[in-house]
Amino acid sequence: MKSDKGKNMSDLVVKSNRLNTAIQNLSLVEIRLIQIAIIDSRETQTGLTSDSPLVISAKRYAECFNVEIDTAYDVLLAAESTLFERRFSFVNERDNQVKTRWVSQVEYIRGDGAIEVILTPAVVKEITRINGIENFFTKYTLGQTAVLNSAYSVRLYELVTQWRKATKTHLFDIETFRGQLGLGVNDYQRMSDFKRRVLDSAVAEINEKTDLKISYDQEKKKSKIIGFKFKVSEKERTKSVLKASNGKDCNTADMFTVKGLSDKQIGRIARNAKFMADYNHLVSSTSPAGQDSSAWEFEMTNRLKRDASQFKKRPIRDYLDL
Repeated sequence: MKSDKGKNMSDLVVKSNRLNTAIQNLSLVEIRLIQIAIIDSRETQTGLTSDSPLVISAKRYAECFNVEIDTAYDVLLAAESTLFERRFSFVNERDNQVKTRWVSQVEYIRGDGAIEVILTPAVVKEITRINGIENFFTKYTLGQTAVLNSAYSVRLYELVTQWRKATKTHLFDIETFRGQLGLGVNDYQRMSDFKRRVLDSAVAEINEKTDLKISYDQEKKKSKIIGFKFKVSEKERTKSVLKASNGKDCNTADMFTVKGLSDKQIGRIARNAKFMADYNHLVSSTSPAGQDSSAWEFEMTNRLKRDASQFKKRPIRDYLDL
């Protein structure tokens, strides 16, 4: 199995709007695996052909979604049987409905705690033909959806983030919308149940945890709800100011992010003895990061890039001077 050590993966999920709006029924775990597959396939150019499969390790999954390594092993083992069976449909450029799978092959690599996948031609086409016309593609950072605990929340985020520049979406027809969220024909058929158990909870989680603030209006025909339109806006950064220990005024948002820092600087922070002492409790002593300095640096660098707000004992940049 290829080593994860030293990889400097982007966490940008990029796919065509056509793929983004597909009718699908992935679980939360399966959505996350497809997200990793999209990112790593684009970055490494593997998994796109039958002679170049993509390896997704338990370590990679655990670091992306901040779960225990044992949980990641269980996820990958389960995915061997479920992910291959997952199908989706979309409308192609000829205005015909296409039905396909996400992966054409999946294999659990026993002893390595990893799965090896090959994406189907339809998926490859929709994640690789990035030709500079940004209006036709949806992109977001993995960190925004990694914190979401519901497949409905992730799918709604993906659907509305496509409209963040426009600030308002088109009308999501209710039946198509249900399929895009991953609901079956018999799931939450009553509108009150759909709104309470799916839509409202997804909106609330997105508003609480991500960079978007969304709301919706329902559209009716006579007395029947036929769809929803969403308003989408990006949250403003926190503007509160703290008095730093050196007596200077510092913006809170800047103090606890790695924005503007190079990979080399972030690596220095992760290796800093004080940083290690402050955050040693974040990893298990039996995990790779708890036993090996290189694994520690790899994991903490990724955590800092993904969500530095969890490191609040002191301003992040202070570790460069300690």
